[in-house]
Amino acid sequence: MFEAVILLCAQVATEPCREQLLPGYEARSQAECEQKLITTPPPLSDWRSGAPYCQPIGQALEFEEAAPGLFVHRGLIAEPDADNLGDVSNIGFVIGQDSVAVIDTGTAPWIGEAVWRAIRAETDKPVSHVILTHMHPDHTLGTEPLVLSGAQVVGHVGLERALLDRLGNYVESLSAAIGESAYVGVGPISVDIAVETTHEIDLGGRKLILRAWPRAHTGNDLTVMDANTGVMFTGDLVFHRHTPALDGQLIGWQRVLKQMTGLEVTQIVPGHGGPILAWPEGAEDMMRYLNVLESDTREAIDSGQRLGDAVETIAQEEAVHWDLFDAYNPRNATVAFTELEWE
Repeated sequence: MFEAVILLCAQVATEPCREQLLPGYEARSQAECEQKLITTPPPLSDWRSGAPYCQPIGQALEFEEAAPGLFVHRGLIAEPDADNLGDVSNIGFVIGQDSVAVIDTGTAPWIGEAVWRAIRAETDKPVSHVILTHMHPDHTLGTEPLVLSGAQVVGHVGLERALLDRLGNYVESLSAAIGESAYVGVGPISVDIAVETTHEIDLGGRKLILRAWPRAHTGNDLTVMDANTGVMFTGDLVFHRHTPALDGQLIGWQRVLKQMTGLEVTQIVPGHGGPILAWPEGAEDMMRYLNVLESDTREAIDSGQRLGDAVETIAQEEAVHWDLFDAYNPRNATVAFTELEWE
C-alpha cells in the first residue's frame, strides 16, 4: 500500500520540516496513488514545501476491538518524551453504517495520521467526526490530519477558547520534550460542533451520546457514550493507574463523578490506563483518591499549614496506588489547597 505525503516546513528557513500525510490518497500501487494526486489535487498552503509525492504507507496505531465496531488504543502511562513521541493517552474510534467517529487524537500530528491508517485497515467509510474530550494536548494535538480528511471537530462549548489560550505553551513544552519537527505547522483547532449540554451523533444505525460536564478535571470535559454497546469514553474524568491531574475544580470533579456513576453504562474507556473498565467499579480508585485529596487538604488548612509544607504530605498514602505520583500529586495538592482555602 502507498499513501501521499507532502513536506511541511516552518516559515523560517532554519527551522525543521516534517512529512505530513494527505488522507484519502491511499492506493495499492505508487502509480495509482500518483494518479489520484493528478485527478484530485490536494489544497496546499504556504506552510507546505514542494509537490506532494507517494511513498509506502506509514505506521498505524495499534487498536483492539473492545466491543463490536468500537476500537481502543491504550497509550503508555508515561510523560511525553523523545522515545514514546507522545503516545501517552487513550484513543478510540467507532464505526457506524455510514461513517466513523474518532474520540481524541493524541499528542502530535503523527498520532492522528497513525489513527487514520488504523481506521483504513478496518473500513473505507469516511471519518465524519473527531470528538475531543477536553483541551489537554495529549488528547487534541493529533487532530489536524483527521480534519484534512474532512471530519468535523466536536467538543465542549468551552474547549476552543481554552485550548487557544494554552496552545503556545503546549507546543513549546512538547517540542522540547519530543522534538521541534513534530509540531511544525500545528495551529489552533476550530470546533465545528460545540456542545453546551448534550448532543447526539448518528453514524448510521449507531448513535453516540455526548454530554458536556460542569467544571471538573478541566472546565471543558465531555463524555461520549456508544448507545449500541453502552461503552462510554470518559476522557480524563477517569484515570486508571496514571495519577489523576487536577486542572479544574476538586469539588466539582467529585460531584461529576458521583453523577456519572448513576449513568446506565456497561463499561468505560478512561483517558489513561484501562483501556476497558467495568462501571461504576471503574470509578472507585478515582473517587478514593479525590476524597483523600480533599480530606488531607482540609486537615492541612485547618491546622494552619503553609502551602509549601502541605503539598509534601497531602494524599501521600495514595502513592502506592498510582504511577507518576511525584509528577502529578504535588500539583493536585496545590490546586486543591488554593481552592479549599478560599471556600
